[in-house]
Amino acid sequence: MRFVCFFNQFNYLLVNTTARELNRRSMACSRYEYVKKYEQDDTILPNVWIVIRIDGKKFHKFSKTHNFEKPNDENALNVMNAAATAVMQEFRDVVLAFGQSDEYSFVFRKDTAAFKRRSAKLLTYVTSLFSTSYVMQWTKWMSVPLAYAPCFDGRVVLYPSNENLRDYLSWRQADVHVNNLYNTAFWKLVLESGFSNQKAEERLRGTLSADKNELLFQEFGLNYNNLPAMYRKGTILLRKRVISSGDNDEKGRQAIVQLHEDLISSHFWKSHTEILGKYVPGTYKASEILPRLVKLQLSTKQEQKQEKQEEQKNPENLAGIS
Repeated sequence: MRFVCFFNQFNYLLVNTTARELNRRSMACSRYEYVKKYEQDDTILPNVWIVIRIDGKKFHKFSKTHNFEKPNDENALNVMNAAATAVMQEFRDVVLAFGQSDEYSFVFRKDTAAFKRRSAKLLTYVTSLFSTSYVMQWTKWMSVPLAYAPCFDGRVVLYPSNENLRDYLSWRQADVHVNNLYNTAFWKLVLESGFSNQKAEERLRGTLSADKNELLFQEFGLNYNNLPAMYRKGTILLRKRVISSGDNDEKGRQAIVQLHEDLISSHFWKSHTEILGKYVPGTYKASEILPRLVKLQLSTKQEQKQEKQEEQKNPENLAGIS
């Protein structure tokens, strides 16, 4: 008798569950579903390098509002670097990122399957994550309060060959040199020689790189090559195993490291073969004083590790039992 009652109850539950599931399906497959046909297929071609470049929107106004140091503000650049680091931590398929001024480029592996290689998904995720991370990182680097949230646009560009990718990155780094040399000369004339913006533009109009270098040296005693490499070459972000002095782990701890090297030269690519080859993070031998961006990452990982160990020691706390 008990078995018969149990069977009837089970049959009742099965019938009702099946009915609800069929009802859900019929609702999903309603007569309105045809509108999905208007969605465009934006799947990215296979076996190509995917580059997503983000650019600040109206950053001239933004930098003026927040009183950025001219021609370069180290802390403001590090906010960009920290936001880009957050993107690389989220997307392990990003093998390299390159940034300068208010822009950053993220290079995805050729074989990435992130978001099924859907262009709109990748673009919107990277752009929104970078934007929100920029806001979250602001107080860690800047002394002035954030007056309003910045805005970034983005684009997806595909490169079929390694040579195309290297040429793209070389183009962006060459752009750093051209812009920074001009801006350095321009702001020297404005801030130290008392030129108006218009007069400074007129003075530099038609000048070549050699002319600007000569102006900086002769009039201001500045050797352009002695400026910090981050200003002259931009920032390269790579995933590495950081080995620091006194570290007990011989394999090192993985982190995103910032480099300021000449990626136009072949030496860079020979030194970081993991970018174009089999992607296994290389090693980064840190000095006694870790770069702040790396130190922040490693300290966060250490805190997360300690929290996990505490949870394993006291599993009852997970249930809210003290």
